[in-house]
Amino acid sequence: MPRLDKKPRVMLDEFRVKNAPDDYGMADEKWSFKKFAKSFKIHIVRLDNTEMEFDLIGIQPAFANAFRRLMLSEVPSMAIEKVMIRNNTSIIQDEVLAHRLGLIPLKADPRLFEYKPEDAAEATEFDTLEFSLKVKCTNNKSQPKDSYRPEDLFENNCVYSSQMKWHPIGNQASVHKEADVGPVHGDILISKMRPGHELDLQLIAVKGIGKDHAKFSPVATASYRLLPDIRLTREVNGGEATLLQSCFSPGVIAIDEDGCARVAEPRYDTCSRNVYRYDEIKDAVELSRIRDHFIFNVESVGAMAPNIIFVEAVKILRDKCKSLLDELNTL
Repeated sequence: MPRLDKKPRVMLDEFRVKNAPDDYGMADEKWSFKKFAKSFKIHIVRLDNTEMEFDLIGIQPAFANAFRRLMLSEVPSMAIEKVMIRNNTSIIQDEVLAHRLGLIPLKADPRLFEYKPEDAAEATEFDTLEFSLKVKCTNNKSQPKDSYRPEDLFENNCVYSSQMKWHPIGNQASVHKEADVGPVHGDILISKMRPGHELDLQLIAVKGIGKDHAKFSPVATASYRLLPDIRLTREVNGGEATLLQSCFSPGVIAIDEDGCARVAEPRYDTCSRNVYRYDEIKDAVELSRIRDHFIFNVESVGAMAPNIIFVEAVKILRDKCKSLLDELNTL
């Protein structure tokens, strides 16, 4: 891995951004696959079922932004597309209720389903999931005395996503389990009701992409930022060290036992440039960002793990490149 001081940097002055004097540039650099393959690295910093933080090192900004856009708008997922309303006597209007239901994330793995053709008259087991939601609010006959809490006075006063029931189509029951295709979270509040209110709905879920509607996006957020680089140009100790530490995010600047400040973990700095507010220490720091080191944060809504979402985005970009090359070869 190249040394950090050999990396292309963007310098952060007090009121402006500029390139480093010895910056060899990126946008004007001739593309070299051998150089890219040698320097490109992916480093996973943190990963669990819903969140991932990883670094893309040695890559052009256009590629980094392409991965972000693909994860947001072109990696598919399953979501409720149509709501057949047989009865809705709640206070929520039909169109608002349908919109709320469409935004409930589903566990169903989109890789196991096909896109439903636009001209398809009927749903099939390969492209559609069907749910129902039938709830009626009534008075609680065994309500405790002297209680005014809705939970005690009424039954089904709150409608949650866990009350959605899956109805397998065709042979779906032998392939999928209800726990694997239902809502990601069972405690999502859909509506509040009172006696006399009733919902009787049929829900149709299909495969789609975020470019068509945000409800199909598999991520709650996908973002990146450049790696901060902080360098101390002189020794900072005593009261100046404490002041310097307060100018950065927690953990970025550490103070040694002898009272001297040092850069501990620059990657979590927000680059606020608060250090330039103090004349006594603003000459002791050089702030910059590494132009080809991207810190990605991906948060999945729950249907697919964030690392799987990124891999699917890479596959989509690969297929787009193949399609473009095929088109060019036919000219």
